[in-house]
Amino acid sequence: MGYYGYYWGIDWTYLLIIAGFVLSLIVQGVMKSTFSRYSQIRSMSGLTGAMAAQKILESEGIYDVRIEHISGSLTDHYDPRSKVVRLSDTVYGSASLAAVGVAAHECGHAIQDARNYAPLSIRSSLVPVANFGSQLSWPLFLFGLILSYKPLLYIGIILFCGALLFQIVTLPVEFNASHRALVKLEGTGIMLPEEVRGSRRVLRAAAMTYVAAVCASLLQLLRLLLLAGRRDD
Repeated sequence: MGYYGYYWGIDWTYLLIIAGFVLSLIVQGVMKSTFSRYSQIRSMSGLTGAMAAQKILESEGIYDVRIEHISGSLTDHYDPRSKVVRLSDTVYGSASLAAVGVAAHECGHAIQDARNYAPLSIRSSLVPVANFGSQLSWPLFLFGLILSYKPLLYIGIILFCGALLFQIVTLPVEFNASHRALVKLEGTGIMLPEEVRGSRRVLRAAAMTYVAAVCASLLQLLRLLLLAGRRDD
């Protein structure tokens, strides 16, 4: 029999955290497996990730964005402040379908930036809110629990929602960047249509990691609300 959400001395809301962790772990595994699979298939064009990125940017008339190598695996990203597409060890010099697809995706973000894509601008403006919320939401919430002080509980929840909002806004940004990437890969002749299907699978698997992150955060938010609700009882 439960009492205030505790069963056999265990807080059942921990199951929400575990569920989110397992979901993220599964999606990350699928993404890495898909990337590894298509990393073994070389693009017919022979263009490396860096070369494909350069061609895509030039085809869009974007000449103020640099392409740089960055160490690590799947650490690829576009930095709108420095106007730099950074490609990782597994992407920069590789001509695989996976590498070229990821490079094209990062160029998709550069194209969004050049075209003033609204969700990207909104996401960039939310970065300080997300950083602040992710750092202080849990400490404030825990202090609220310890001190039984409701205002701290709700401030912590509001800050957590700010970080969650950033993750939600990220979804259309990532999906749109992948769409732009796939269109450019075929439109510029970097890949044949049958090759684009392989890159699409890689980018779809990568996009699902962001979906899983949002789901995990929603489960965490539910747990915060449940814990705060106990203090109201």
